[in-house]
Amino acid sequence: MQRKYAEERARRLGGDRTSVHDLLHDEGFERYLDDPFTPHVERAPVTDDIDVAIVGAGIAGVVTGAKLRDQGDFRIRLIDTAGGVGGTWYWNRYPGVMCDVESYIYMPMLEEMDYIPTQKYAFGEEIREHIERIADKYDLVDDALFHTRVEESRWDEDAARWIITTDRGDEIRARYLIMAVGILNLLRVPVIPGMERFQGASFHSSRWDYSYTGGAPGDPRLTNLADKAVAVIGNGASGIQTIPALAASSKHVYVFQRTPSAIGVRANAPTPDDFATNLAPGWQKDRMENFTAVMAGLEKERDLVADMWTAHMAKVSNPRIEPGMTPAEIAAAAEAFDYSVMEEHRARIDEIVHDPEVAESLKPYYRYLCKRPLFHDEYLAAFNEPNVTLVDCPNGVEEITEHGVIVGGREYEVDCIVYATGFEAEVTPFPTRAAHPIVGRDGVTLAEKWKDGAMTLHGMMTHGFPNLFISPAPGQQAVISVNHTHIMVSGAEHIAATIAKLDAMGVRVADVTEEAEAAWVAKIEEGFADRGEFMGSCTPSRLNFQGDPTAQNPRNGSYGGGYGDYFGWRDLIDRWRDEGFPGVELRRDADQD
Repeated sequence: MQRKYAEERARRLGGDRTSVHDLLHDEGFERYLDDPFTPHVERAPVTDDIDVAIVGAGIAGVVTGAKLRDQGDFRIRLIDTAGGVGGTWYWNRYPGVMCDVESYIYMPMLEEMDYIPTQKYAFGEEIREHIERIADKYDLVDDALFHTRVEESRWDEDAARWIITTDRGDEIRARYLIMAVGILNLLRVPVIPGMERFQGASFHSSRWDYSYTGGAPGDPRLTNLADKAVAVIGNGASGIQTIPALAASSKHVYVFQRTPSAIGVRANAPTPDDFATNLAPGWQKDRMENFTAVMAGLEKERDLVADMWTAHMAKVSNPRIEPGMTPAEIAAAAEAFDYSVMEEHRARIDEIVHDPEVAESLKPYYRYLCKRPLFHDEYLAAFNEPNVTLVDCPNGVEEITEHGVIVGGREYEVDCIVYATGFEAEVTPFPTRAAHPIVGRDGVTLAEKWKDGAMTLHGMMTHGFPNLFISPAPGQQAVISVNHTHIMVSGAEHIAATIAKLDAMGVRVADVTEEAEAAWVAKIEEGFADRGEFMGSCTPSRLNFQGDPTAQNPRNGSYGGGYGDYFGWRDLIDRWRDEGFPGVELRRDADQD
């Protein structure tokens, strides 16, 4: 099996896996960023002086704004390129879109909103509408600047303000700036020869064109596709979720697969009628922490979520170690369990997919942690439909013509191409995800400062950029969780409580000291676990830098190593606030230089 894994990896090392279009500047490709869901409305430029500017109106931005409202009467403006709140759930409205993390721990602020999700795994519409309700309840919409791209954020030392300028001519001056730009926010459209020549319809899955396909968000009946052949390029989460709806609606669907995904059982179900009967105050926080603990391999009396994440990934990530086991024995035991998990996935394909050749092409031959696992109950069965064709192309699509897609020298004629190619990886450096220059003291940009890796305190502040807070994210010296909402909520609560306390203390400027930052960076580097050998044996994916594990950077790790020690990090930042922000230089209103 090790030889089989190596052979399958080698098959996928060819082709261009890294070139993507710069959608802001590549002529003819800007349209892939257009908003098909909310009309663009012209408005006069806004000039304002406020307390807090939040760049990003997804879960992190909205929850941070809500937590600030709980802390005091702050003037807040959300700024986002989207036409409304929701972040990734605003943009991703393709048919079948849903979350693969349990809704009771993924959808934020359920207790505050007195809301129970309708299903164990919520569809996108329910998640987006929930975020909208939070934003409405906490009065975050009226002052928001939507369809607005930040062009620069610059610190004004004399005024002790961040000056945010936008493509709409706005100039927002803010005492505090919060970057909540998300972790899957940069659309990935690969460079494929000839794609500009295609004469049919084409769009990215996160800009689904319902005017072409028919249907609507939440309505997968794509009535306009009955006489259309559709190509789907990509079979990550967005690809596997949308293919069943396309199979049910289209004349024909061609699925172009570079690397098969591990598709586990989702077993979605309506929320039981008695789910909320015995819930005690704090139930959602307890459930979030239970999941995070189980995923970290901590002993818990009960696994409250009890799904395939905790049954498989938690155990693969945290192999059982018996007393006296040598490192080699631990590695062998971990590999054996990993093999059993992947064999279960491969056996499931044989059980569901009728055509043995198609089934074999759909089988994932790599270690479980090489690619993000997926969960779905209808995707595999779609390949039993006579109008669905799997095109296995380990090195990707070769060319796009005026009328179709070429693989292996054969042209597949189609009317429409859906690029289900996802987003830049979660570990994409923050300055890139921010997508605009952030200029701190002495004209230094954050991109310049972080050119050799992240430099922070707690993963949320950085020296030379006063009054700036960054929502915690992978690759940013905080911690990581499969349930990223848990990390976003913890970050939002911390940032809001910090700003409120600084405000109560009369602090005008707060900046991390070089010494405190250096100590934190050293702590992160000390905890770095080099996974280069493991990642180098994996099939190329966004988790191993498309097959180049040398790109991993010890600076871009997590507190506690690996995915990080969430509970240690949470307790540390709580103590830091209680102790009056050690390692931060504070200048109060009464202080004069």
